[in-house]
Amino acid sequence: MDQVNFRPRTIFPSETRDHDTFIDLDKLWAAAIRRSGVIVVCLIVTVALAGVYLVMAQPIYTALTQILIDDNLSRYADDQQDSQTAQQIDNRMSSAVEILKSKALAVRVVDKAKLDQNEAVVNPPQSPVDLVKGVVRSVVALLTPGSPPPSEENVRMGRREKAAAVLQQSLTVERVGRSSVIALSVRSPDPQLAAMITRTYAESYLTEQLNANFDATERASLWLQERLNDLNSRSQQASLAVEQFKTQHGLVSPRGELLSTQQLSDLNSQLIVAQADAATASARYNQYQAIIDKGPDAAVQNAVISARDTDNTVIQDLRKRYINISDREQSIIQQFGANHPQAVALKAEKSELAQQIYRELQQLTGSFRNVLEVASSREKSLRESIDRVAGRNSEANVSMVQLRELEQKAAALKTLYESFLGRFEEATQRQSFPIAKARVISDAGLPTAPSSPRKTLTMALSVVLGLLIGGAAATLLEFRERFFRTGDDVQEKLGLRFLGYLPKVSGAFAEDAPPPPPTEAEAAGAPPGNPISFRRLMRVAVEAPRSQFAETLRNAKLACDIMLQERKCRVIGVVSCLPGEGKSMVAANFAGLIASTGVRTLVIDADLRNPGLSRMLASEPEVGLVEVVLQQTPWTNAARVDRRSRLTILPMTTRSKQLAHTSELLASSGMSHFLESIKDTFDVIVVDLAPLLPVIDAKAFEPYVDGFVFVTEWGVTPAKAVQSVIRSEPQIASKTVGVILNKTEMSELHRYADPGAPERLHSSYVSYYKDGSASAPR
Repeated sequence: MDQVNFRPRTIFPSETRDHDTFIDLDKLWAAAIRRSGVIVVCLIVTVALAGVYLVMAQPIYTALTQILIDDNLSRYADDQQDSQTAQQIDNRMSSAVEILKSKALAVRVVDKAKLDQNEAVVNPPQSPVDLVKGVVRSVVALLTPGSPPPSEENVRMGRREKAAAVLQQSLTVERVGRSSVIALSVRSPDPQLAAMITRTYAESYLTEQLNANFDATERASLWLQERLNDLNSRSQQASLAVEQFKTQHGLVSPRGELLSTQQLSDLNSQLIVAQADAATASARYNQYQAIIDKGPDAAVQNAVISARDTDNTVIQDLRKRYINISDREQSIIQQFGANHPQAVALKAEKSELAQQIYRELQQLTGSFRNVLEVASSREKSLRESIDRVAGRNSEANVSMVQLRELEQKAAALKTLYESFLGRFEEATQRQSFPIAKARVISDAGLPTAPSSPRKTLTMALSVVLGLLIGGAAATLLEFRERFFRTGDDVQEKLGLRFLGYLPKVSGAFAEDAPPPPPTEAEAAGAPPGNPISFRRLMRVAVEAPRSQFAETLRNAKLACDIMLQERKCRVIGVVSCLPGEGKSMVAANFAGLIASTGVRTLVIDADLRNPGLSRMLASEPEVGLVEVVLQQTPWTNAARVDRRSRLTILPMTTRSKQLAHTSELLASSGMSHFLESIKDTFDVIVVDLAPLLPVIDAKAFEPYVDGFVFVTEWGVTPAKAVQSVIRSEPQIASKTVGVILNKTEMSELHRYADPGAPERLHSSYVSYYKDGSASAPR
């Protein structure tokens, strides 16, 4: 027996963490173990279906080839190109993949390999759905009148199109990672056919690339040739128009320029030279004139003229003589004084030399003035000539505008012609390079093993699918679990004390069914191991006092003793929520267990509409509770005593089932008088009451009850129903001592308990229990 402590339950920190955890792994594991049978069944079913599929599925072989898209193969034929960006490379690879998937290439492969004549390609094995569709189409074609028979050409084209469509469906083209390699694979039931089609696809793609390049180059050459002829003719006409315009307007010169433009250029050059000469002459004249203006004395000091200006050797000689005389004069003055005759003579000679130098400077200044006048006159003449030529040139500018337009047009046509000529020569040369920008790097070999169905993968997926379906089914069953399985369920959902589990005993017991007639074996006493007789169900606890069944009832008795210890005679009601939960057997065994301890005990069958406890008796009673309450007979005449347990039983008669107002009888003054009259005779009165949901008999009897023992069938009684009864009947709930889970499958109990729960440890203390010959818990 799994006893419980009657002290308030202590919440440990570990339990608080478990309740606060979003996912309770212990509960998940317990649920998985509990529903392992469903999961295993689903797993077996999916694996069996996968096996059937593998047996019936047609093997498909896949041949693979790899094609490298490489621009370096044509590097000798093409001009040097700039490096391509990642986006450009992706676009090029995507285009190559779409070309391989195209219908045009599929038709080319069909024509090259003559696949339209291959029945394995044109009429492949069909699935049952395709067969049904074909039959429907045939019937519709037969019922449709007036459709002419197709021609041979149409039939051939239809087979060709169908073969191409089949090829496209069996073809797989994909880029290998981020490389420039394209993987091309073809699926077929025939491995040789798959390899042949794959090789043909690769060859057709390379041929298609060459043909596409050649056709594009040829079309470009033809178009360029036409454009060259047109541009050549237009360029010649434009050049001829330029020359004719020059001749008509006199705009031709030996150097290809306008005459006025050439003259104006020459005059401008001469004017620039004349202006430079005039500026030079003016500078010289002004320099010498400034020296002359300062007088003879200053002229000697300023007569330092560049040798480039003129031939001034005379002035330089005079200056040297002047400087020598001046040095001698200074020497004599220092030695003999300024009045010395030689000093006076040297001073006179020095004055004469200064006059000569001044006269030479005057002559040079005059010559420079003449040069300045000549240069100015020439500059003026050139300016007048330029003005005249510029006037004539402005008249020719109007014609020059048209000439420039004609020349620009001629130059543009000439440039365009040369550009197209270069392209034409390049296209002509490229026609001779039969180089494709792709090559096969992995040729398609003969497949040695089928690629579909993949046995290992299929079985693995079937296992995963079976586990998923089993898990979903187990989850659904867990969500549909609405019953009481463990003591924790009772405490969490009802908030009542849990008294223990009553194992399910052998021998069917139904409270709402009539008792079967006793057999001779039952009358004589059935040997151990036979199913328990209907009468002996009320003696399970007495005949097996060391069983778990009896230990649970002892726990209930202890709870009643603690809660009702102040009362001299205790009235204990045994109730249930629904019929058939075994409350009558519990009441009989509970009372019998108490009586076997020497306590004066009376058990009353107060289920007036379905007296299950009375059916356990050996013979049907003549009088019972109804007659006692109605004071038609004393209770001692209606009571029976079990000799083994010394339990007094007050049964019900079958005639009382016809009563219409059972609740009024239970709440009547006769019932009150009867209970008061027997409280001195008995210490404990156990009352088997009717279920709470169907009738209100237990509610009517509630004032006379000191405490209730609530019986609930393990795994059968819905928790919502019990909760509803407890909430709606607070008087009964307040007097409830505890809840007993009856008809418990002890072998299944551990599957519903959390790891470490007492239910999981049942096997470690089962040796403390010893079942008697009268009970056999399963």
